[in-house]
Amino acid sequence: MVQEKQYSVEQLEAGRLLFARPFVFIKGCVKIADLPPSDMLEIAFAGRSNVGKSSLINALVGMKALARTSNTPGRTQELNMFENECGPLRIVDMPGYGYAQAPKPKVEAWTRLIHSYLIGRPNLRRVYVLIDGRHGIKANDKSLMNELDKAAVSYQIVITKADKPKEKELNKAISTTKTAIAKRAAAHPEIIITSSHIGEGIEFLRAEIAEFLN
Repeated sequence: MVQEKQYSVEQLEAGRLLFARPFVFIKGCVKIADLPPSDMLEIAFAGRSNVGKSSLINALVGMKALARTSNTPGRTQELNMFENECGPLRIVDMPGYGYAQAPKPKVEAWTRLIHSYLIGRPNLRRVYVLIDGRHGIKANDKSLMNELDKAAVSYQIVITKADKPKEKELNKAISTTKTAIAKRAAAHPEIIITSSHIGEGIEFLRAEIAEFLN
């Protein structure tokens, strides 16, 4: 797996230092009124159910069980907030989308919560949209990106589970994803390729996030 963007030693070290600080779970929010004050830089992780959000967050912060992982799609049902113990970063784990077997009222509630959060959070600097390297971009992913484009919310694609597919399949997923974001106004042009299982790409994601603090 080759990361196209090259990062300097200084950028990688800034990312390492940022995530060397312990993170803690703050709260789970089931409605907008539950959100903490907009007093800290926030980044959010979004993706289809079972795309590996919790595993990626755990790898990012270097902790085994900060974000709960499950083999059951749709486990995350609220906006889960994590913070550096000493600041200055808050991570938001968003409910997974695209899980057809969840009860319709619950899916509708998640959708309203995600929409309200995305369009109304002033301290949200970037949404990382996770795409499973085995499957590539799907219609639900495009729908989310349409919403982010409309709201002018910056987002960046992160390919997950890159160790799972064969190289040809992974390259196809990356290629189709690049095509899908090429003309999207709010999309960051660089794609980050990761595997939480083997630690691939985690240092690059950390470096990207650390740049917001410079």
